[in-house]
Amino acid sequence: MKKLQERIAQGEVIIIDGPMGTELERRGVPMHGEAWSAAALYTHPEVVRQAHEDYIRAGADIIITNTFASARHTLERTEMADQVRELNTRAVTLAKEAREATAGDRPVYIAGSISTSFRGGTQEASANYREQAEILTEAGADFLIMEMMVDVQQSAYAIEAAVSIGIPVWVGFSCKIRNDDSQVVFRELPWTHSKDEDKTFAEALDYLLPIGGSLVSVMHSDIEATAPALRAVQERWDGPLGAYPESGRFVNFSWQFENVIPPEDFLSEAKKWVQMGTQVVGGCCGIGPEHIRLLREGLPSHVPAEQQSVS
Repeated sequence: MKKLQERIAQGEVIIIDGPMGTELERRGVPMHGEAWSAAALYTHPEVVRQAHEDYIRAGADIIITNTFASARHTLERTEMADQVRELNTRAVTLAKEAREATAGDRPVYIAGSISTSFRGGTQEASANYREQAEILTEAGADFLIMEMMVDVQQSAYAIEAAVSIGIPVWVGFSCKIRNDDSQVVFRELPWTHSKDEDKTFAEALDYLLPIGGSLVSVMHSDIEATAPALRAVQERWDGPLGAYPESGRFVNFSWQFENVIPPEDFLSEAKKWVQMGTQVVGGCCGIGPEHIRLLREGLPSHVPAEQQSVS
């Protein structure tokens, strides 16, 4: 992990992988009605490993564990309620196996994913976030990656729990452009308890950034919202930036692969983010290994010197 931090400090562009859940769905793995892709750790572990391998072959420097929906409060709604440790550990093991089989001498890092988006709870969920962070760390994740922070208070609980573990934490926020104007707002999902959709992205950042984290990403956001959201982060954050947006739409626990951006167009957008100073670039839902391959081949090796972060 120290080497990765050094590469970022030197302004290098780092390629993160694409999504796991929608890639599994694309490969025919059924999604669970409560825990979405988490069930694949039990039913289709070999497909999870293969997806990791394909992202590594495509050129990803970082692969993210399939633990987006594997916190205790999510699994308790399923038949997997007693498998929290087993499934989170298995997710890291599958990523490690894929790295061992595919990466060769090239450094590939494993990020342990934690999210607030899958039916989080009240403050009691804070203990669940810490439990998941501890399991992922003990299993061998190189760092923790907070994904789809969409509920302000739940995000605060989750980030606080992750940073308390003591390994690097990257924080990924999700946002959108409000329909009635060009203002970027914090993204909300129907099952979150708060009503943060009216909260501007800037207001959410002002509340959450001071809690901690060593890299801030705009992720699982519409592509057109990514650049303005990155600018909002830059106004409040001097550290390194990441971007991995989505393409398509989510309906009833199934991803709709409609109007997914072609890989060549995705690369063109990603070049703009790199010119802004974004160092970690990849994709979220709807994006696939071919998109990641083009990022690896087509992005510059470093961000412009004047855009390099100060921390």
